[in-house]
Amino acid sequence: MANEHSSILVIGLGRFGSSTAATLARLGREVMAIEHNPELVKDWSGKLTHVVEADSTNIDALRQVGAGDFSTAVVGIGTSIEDSVLTTANLVDLGVTQVWAKAISPSHGKILHRIGAHHVLYPESDAGRRVAHLVSSRMMEYIEFDEGHFAVVKMRPPREIQGFTLSESGVRDKYGVTIVGIKSPGRDFTYADPTTRVGKQDLLIVAGHVELLGRFAGRP
Repeated sequence: MANEHSSILVIGLGRFGSSTAATLARLGREVMAIEHNPELVKDWSGKLTHVVEADSTNIDALRQVGAGDFSTAVVGIGTSIEDSVLTTANLVDLGVTQVWAKAISPSHGKILHRIGAHHVLYPESDAGRRVAHLVSSRMMEYIEFDEGHFAVVKMRPPREIQGFTLSESGVRDKYGVTIVGIKSPGRDFTYADPTTRVGKQDLLIVAGHVELLGRFAGRP
């Protein structure tokens, strides 16, 4: 892997994990997947940046394949709560700073939270697409409409528009997206207009086509 800190680790290539991994790949992200089923490893080899056959419940196996070098990991294991919990605990112990873990029940999710998972998900297959957008950009929330062509997101502002009004930064003309709402620290969300000045700590509600939102939200 060229740069583990900008790449994403996906563990488990079942329906959720494979959906997440495939969407990340389409978004241009490097993905390393870990899967214990050799048939799934064979099926996905060549479709992702790197696919490894390994037992993710074994921390030494994870350490050997470099899992601890990743800053973001998605645990998509759904067939075994025990394997999910052990894998998540191993990633936390290895120092992965953002662990997104799939839960199949509220009690499963509670365990994942308690052992250190940073984000617990209760997904259907379409949630894989949503997670891919969240973990690969500045987006904090992502709601998709129109069969994946249009979305509304909550995000922190890119550096290049901080300190400027929307009129001065020309967000809509430059990036093709519309900032519809803004929340400054200690204040409620309000509608945005051309005179709205964007601060570093503000939260933005932005609408637009999925591809354009991805470019805008992916800016540092």
